[in-house]
Amino acid sequence: MRPASLLLRTSLTLGVSALAIVLVSIAALDRFVTTPLAEQSADDEAALLVLSAQTWVELPPQARPYFELELFESHGLVISPEVRALEPLGPELPWMDLLEAQLEGRLGQAVQLLSGDDLVWAEIPMGGFLLQIGFSPDRRDTEPLSVALVIFGAGAAIVLAASLLIVQRITRPLDAVASAARKFRGGTKLEPLPETGPAELVTLARSFNTMVQEISELISNRTTLLAGISHDLRTPLARMRLALELLPENTDPKLVERFERNLAEMDALLSVSLQFARGLSGEDLREVELRSLIASLLCEDDASKVQLDWRAPADLCLKLDAGALARVLTNLVGNALQYADGTVELRVQKTPEGTRIDVLDRGPGIPEAERARVFQPFYRIERSRNQRTGGSGLGLAIVKQLCDAQGWEVCVREREGGGAAFSLLLPEAA
Repeated sequence: MRPASLLLRTSLTLGVSALAIVLVSIAALDRFVTTPLAEQSADDEAALLVLSAQTWVELPPQARPYFELELFESHGLVISPEVRALEPLGPELPWMDLLEAQLEGRLGQAVQLLSGDDLVWAEIPMGGFLLQIGFSPDRRDTEPLSVALVIFGAGAAIVLAASLLIVQRITRPLDAVASAARKFRGGTKLEPLPETGPAELVTLARSFNTMVQEISELISNRTTLLAGISHDLRTPLARMRLALELLPENTDPKLVERFERNLAEMDALLSVSLQFARGLSGEDLREVELRSLIASLLCEDDASKVQLDWRAPADLCLKLDAGALARVLTNLVGNALQYADGTVELRVQKTPEGTRIDVLDRGPGIPEAERARVFQPFYRIERSRNQRTGGSGLGLAIVKQLCDAQGWEVCVREREGGGAAFSLLLPEAA
């Protein structure tokens, strides 16, 4: 599976590329540097061995011990005219194969290297003598594997450091954009992102800042428009109420009652529209005793219909926008009371994620396909479009809007045994 993070993806890409470069570098180094040097070194060593044997043969017997001493001190070579039975040299030292080949070329016959006394011995026939010349086994050996490991290790460390540096320089601005996007809820003020760095990141930050400004202006214009409409429509509503009061006494009471009910519905719709338009205008955060706040929301009429199931500490206090929470709970409880078959249960409990408030009813419930759409403005499930339960379609939209603005989570699910369960999660940071 492909790595999820940008750091891992970049490191993997750079790592594979670096591995290919290292392999090519090792092959080129072996082909054009290591092998030619090893061949030249073996040729030089073979020339030295043959020349030493030839010189030893040509010297008078009394001068040979001095030559042997000088040869040992200067070149580390040991010459012995006494032929000893030695073991053949094993294949552990690849460079020795090159030396055997060079000696064979210079002497015109096969030469086998031997091992003994911690030295490598070459038997060289020269001038009627069979000389054994010994030298250290590690003086000319090459270690291509070690070279490859050094190149690979150093390359991996450089790639890792480079990828970390590159990814951090890229991800920091991206993290800033992602964090700002999570915090932005339309009506909230947001500090513009710094438009610095590479051209692509500057373009991204500038586009994000422009988008935030345009969305904020759009929401502000929407709020002003809805507030203005709601305010301006109250004047003709007041005139219509006044006209109803001035109707003759013999006017049909049912007609008057129907007009008054319609005017009341229109006034309620204007109020909830204005509430939706101002949904993002919150109060300052402060410490709130949750149980007292909930108790103040349950009026005398609702107290008998709402059952409070408190499973949290009695003195639970949270730092939050009390006005926003009051509006959310009021809308959720009011929505539940519309459809409840019996009492509504309001359950409060502490969870590892934070404080959870559940509003549970025994109404008809909400189909799974409709649960995400009920939070959309003016959306109503078909079965609720009647005079008893039909509403404006803005109550749950206000709930969703306020929760998004405060960083709370709200969802709806099916209640065990039938009905709907709305859950409001107030994170610990709230």
